[in-house]
Amino acid sequence: MTVSEENALVVSFEFFPPSNGAMEDSLWQSVQRLAPLAPRFISITYGADGSTRDRTHSLVRRVRQQTELTGAPHLTCIGATRTEVLEIAKSYWDEGIRHIVALRGDAPAGITRYVAHPDGFAYGADLVAGLRNLADFDISVAAYPEVHPEARSAQEDLDSLRRKIDAGATRAITQFFFNTDDYLRFRDSCVAAGITVSIVPGILPITSFPQVKRFAERCGAKVPQWLADRFFGLDNDPETGRLIAANVAIEQVSRLRCHGVNEFHFYTLNRAALTYAICHALGLRPVNKTVVV
Repeated sequence: MTVSEENALVVSFEFFPPSNGAMEDSLWQSVQRLAPLAPRFISITYGADGSTRDRTHSLVRRVRQQTELTGAPHLTCIGATRTEVLEIAKSYWDEGIRHIVALRGDAPAGITRYVAHPDGFAYGADLVAGLRNLADFDISVAAYPEVHPEARSAQEDLDSLRRKIDAGATRAITQFFFNTDDYLRFRDSCVAAGITVSIVPGILPITSFPQVKRFAERCGAKVPQWLADRFFGLDNDPETGRLIAANVAIEQVSRLRCHGVNEFHFYTLNRAALTYAICHALGLRPVNKTVVV
């Protein structure tokens, strides 16, 4: 696969920083498994209140030092001044890290309403502008096919995305979704609004259906009834659940491919098996074996 080829597949993978040694070993095994698929980048998440800042930095540094992969740390506005955020970004640039996923960030647990830091970046667009003024980063931002839960309307949410793109974002990665038509309508709305960057669908392989329902409740994503029906009665049958999950995701990405989508971002939850299977079904095959030590 080469990005320059017409209709070439491009993938990226998201991981979160491990909290202990066993989780770190599991994460690194997943990185090893997915690395030969030559992702554009692998993103590393950041705690809602910056709580994983050091672990995010440590992981993205390890990716850069020990693999041929491109690491893209998440960076948020939450709980830090502009100066502090830009110092973090500058340290990444000085270490040779060129990709950043720029996000407003979610309010910490127990806080029901987002309040910007008085000396910080208020919104994602402000953060993007600050990063763009600092250095020539490749900047990914978030998009919401089903509308951000705090937005008052779909138009307000689209306007927010447009501000992030105008500020200098390179691409938008969507929140996960299961109704493909929602994504396609959103993509059409972006085109109509003059947004020309890639709107990369975020794909969440379902490793645990109850877990997915919890995720969806927190971020405002829909869990359609047809999806609940497929997993009904499988709480104690994980093997069948994995087969259903693979089928659901393969159906989703295959339909998106039929509509001209060639780039996908996978929320791996630090597990490789389902994501690898989906990529294989897409037609993606291993290329040069990326060195991971």
